[in-house]
Amino acid sequence: MSRKIQIFDTTLRDGEQCPGASMNTQEKLVVTRQLLRLGVDVIEAGFPISSPGDFQSVQRIAAEVGDKAIVCGLTRAVEKDIDVCAEALKGCPRPRIHTGIGVSPEHLMYKFRGMSLDEAIDRGVHAVKHARKYVDDVEFYAEDAGRASFEDLARMIEAVIAAGATVVNIPDTTGYNMPWHFGERIKYLCDHVRGIEDVTISVHCHNDLGMATALAMEGVRNGATQVECTINGLGERAGNTAMEEIVMGIRMHEKELDAHTDINTKEFLQASRLISHHRLPRPAQQGHRGLQRLRAFQRHPSGRRHQAARDLRDHRPGRRGLQRQQHRAHRAFRPCGAAPSPGASGLHHRKRRAVRADP
Repeated sequence: MSRKIQIFDTTLRDGEQCPGASMNTQEKLVVTRQLLRLGVDVIEAGFPISSPGDFQSVQRIAAEVGDKAIVCGLTRAVEKDIDVCAEALKGCPRPRIHTGIGVSPEHLMYKFRGMSLDEAIDRGVHAVKHARKYVDDVEFYAEDAGRASFEDLARMIEAVIAAGATVVNIPDTTGYNMPWHFGERIKYLCDHVRGIEDVTISVHCHNDLGMATALAMEGVRNGATQVECTINGLGERAGNTAMEEIVMGIRMHEKELDAHTDINTKEFLQASRLISHHRLPRPAQQGHRGLQRLRAFQRHPSGRRHQAARDLRDHRPGRRGLQRQQHRAHRAFRPCGAAPSPGASGLHHRKRRAVRADP
């Protein structure tokens, strides 16, 4: 039996950091129901101490989900944060508190104002122990793990596992890492941290260099058993690992990775549309992502629909399709000032109107 890779969805928390993607409680509940149809393992519902609205959202989502998935709330390594999160998750059948602190020299120097690594480890250990007073499932994030030395990161992870963490989150917070280097980081932890075989190793990657999915795949290849991701790759800055990309990547390479997920992939299109256009009043889609863009499987220039969807490994456009692609490219790159050819896309006219309206 291959390894089960848990899918931790943070669309409702980290996804909200994308401009235009903020949601009220009712909108979050609509997305929650779609996440349940997808079959995600963990739903990060919000950051309860950040606002009364987020606190209420976490409460309502926990009630909506019941025992169908783990419901997670984010905190800092601060007792008050953890107390408020525990209150928001009260009555949830499967609660998780997600707490943590920085580990890289840059984060400790500038975000935590010169805090030493030893101090950070002590605060992380205390936060985990405090969270365990409320729940049995505690996830610890080592913020900016991607820029920490392997040895410093291993020290922190080993300490929080001993304190009672059940999940350790290794985030590339700034999107800094190369995939092979991130994979080496996960492998180093698997080989050098006592007790890590008894906990879930999670990866949380950002897309600043366009490699969030590649980073997550390297994490899975080297021992991670949970991936934190969002629908359409929504998230702060350039976004997060896209759920549809990582799930389909694992599905296409299940044998090589010795891994699988339990996601219902038939629900991806509806999930993408829900987030992008149809159900939420403010479209939320970072349009630079690949697999799940709404036009990805529309009519191919060769005239065939969904050939790529039918068999991604055997998509070979015929010569006629290539000729039509060349024709469209020729029509698109006309000389400056030339009139559009008959039947040209309405996009040209929309662009001209947009230019005229620009102050």
